[in-house]
Amino acid sequence: MQTNLAPEFQGTHEGREAEAILRRCVHCGFCTATCPTYQLLGDELDGPRGRIYLMKQVLEGATPTRATQEHLDRCLTCRNCESTCPSGVQYGALLEIGRGIVEAKVERPRAERVQRWLLKEGLPSPLFKPAIKLGQLVRPLLPATLKDKVPARAPRRAHDWPQREHKRKVGLLLGCVQPTLAPNINSATARVLDAAGIQTLVADEAGCCGAIRAHLSDHEGGLADMRRNVDAWWPLIQSGRIEALVMNASGCGVTVREYGRMLAHDPAYAERAAKVSALTRDLSELLAEIAPKLKSRLQEKKPKLAYHPPCTLQHGQQLRGGVEAAFKDLGFELDLATQDTHLCCGSAGTYSVLQPELSKKLRDQKLAALAPLRAEAIVTGNIGCMQQLQSGTATPVRHWVEVLDELL
Repeated sequence: MQTNLAPEFQGTHEGREAEAILRRCVHCGFCTATCPTYQLLGDELDGPRGRIYLMKQVLEGATPTRATQEHLDRCLTCRNCESTCPSGVQYGALLEIGRGIVEAKVERPRAERVQRWLLKEGLPSPLFKPAIKLGQLVRPLLPATLKDKVPARAPRRAHDWPQREHKRKVGLLLGCVQPTLAPNINSATARVLDAAGIQTLVADEAGCCGAIRAHLSDHEGGLADMRRNVDAWWPLIQSGRIEALVMNASGCGVTVREYGRMLAHDPAYAERAAKVSALTRDLSELLAEIAPKLKSRLQEKKPKLAYHPPCTLQHGQQLRGGVEAAFKDLGFELDLATQDTHLCCGSAGTYSVLQPELSKKLRDQKLAALAPLRAEAIVTGNIGCMQQLQSGTATPVRHWVEVLDELL
């Protein structure tokens, strides 16, 4: 796609990156076939190709409007289009640039500005935990929209961290909302890895991966989160104490894998950020190796499971099949939905709060696709997907590592 950047974007690293991405697009339209919002709304401008045209116009000097902003807002950033695109268009990176430009040029209504500020400052805040604890105390009294966002109290086992030392060590990002919403995921990860002879280390100074602020167009705030994490992990990396940085939330994993790209233009962080990205592994990538060490220790009676692969895993990180293959090797009956396995569940970080109607439609479609499997539990690999799906079903929704942990 031929592009002529406006003078204000010529020579900037955002402009150069956007132009390179746009030039790969041949506007074939294959991406629209797998775009969740295009399927729901049927509007070309609510599909990847249409949004690319909108961003191209803005980069070429057109004045963005509130409608431009709304079309970009409605994108889930599921990156399904990247899996479909035959030309390798990096749509997610382009959208990040386009949203940032439009955000600076189009003023949002006050209510939206307040809502987005509360999300980007509140979710990573130390105040998030006491707020959720208060919500749990009064959960029966909350309206349904809020009750869906407040989980039941965590099991006591969530605070049991293994104490054994192992020669092999990995770093683990605890995340910002996960320790509050589902703390058992992190401790279950440590216990399962411990059973396979791997010790889990945590850098206390590490926090939010940066995705929340970045996706809400607070570009500088997101980069600050990333720099803080690089600083927190660097002593573990530089000393050679850890062999990998493990992510048990694929939403965080896809972001940390992109630290190298995001900080490539920061001379103080570029090299270290690239090293962090290179060391990052989704927890599922360790499964093939550790499964044989766990197999003989698992209880024989295993639940029937339905698996939802997160978009941030199958599209963002291009990791597919690892969980399914390992669980079948371990003796589980684990099945995928027979249709639309590639489609987003509607969680998409803060999307379920900012676009509740579209989010619920996608959630209900996903649950309808999983229902015929008649599973005892739905498992996935991302805290956002867990919260989203659980809000629409009585079937337990869990991280797959918790299931392994319970059966050890």
